[in-house]
Amino acid sequence: MSEQSSQEPTMEEILASIRRIISEDEAPAEGGPELPAAESEPVPLKGDADPLPIPEPEPEPAVAGGFEPAPDLDDDDDDLELTQRVESHGDLDVVAVGPEPEPEPQPVAAPPPAADGLVSASVAAATAATFGRLSSSLLMPAEGRTLEDVVRELLRPLLQQWLDDNLPSIVQQAVEAEVERIARGRVR
Repeated sequence: MSEQSSQEPTMEEILASIRRIISEDEAPAEGGPELPAAESEPVPLKGDADPLPIPEPEPEPAVAGGFEPAPDLDDDDDDLELTQRVESHGDLDVVAVGPEPEPEPQPVAAPPPAADGLVSASVAAATAATFGRLSSSLLMPAEGRTLEDVVRELLRPLLQQWLDDNLPSIVQQAVEAEVERIARGRVR
């Protein structure tokens, strides 16, 4: 333990080293009068505890990204002040801005040539006439009827007819099944 103690600096030496480093850093930066360093008494250590070494200050890291700051350029000749006149080099080129031309229309793909149709010309004409009558009977008023309203109006008579034909038999089958279930004593 005595060998280690003789190799390590004492607390007073460490404090003196710190004061010297601080005074070196402050003196060139301030350029003013140096203040005397405050004297402090060494703190007595209890027992045989070794003083902790004080780490050396780390150098400042380089600028992020590896870039160095640009040196100050003393090229005051390039700077213009508001009192200086700017030389003009001839007339400015003035270009008249006209309306922009309309964009070219996109080419439309021609429909594929009509092959032999699945239906004859007379059937196609009859179908087109039927759809024409349907569309003329369903003129949409300006009130804003929606497609849903039109579909509901068209399906109402069809649904009514189906219910008239099938509802009595559906109800009868449901009632008979319920009566039979109750008669057998099965309760849901």
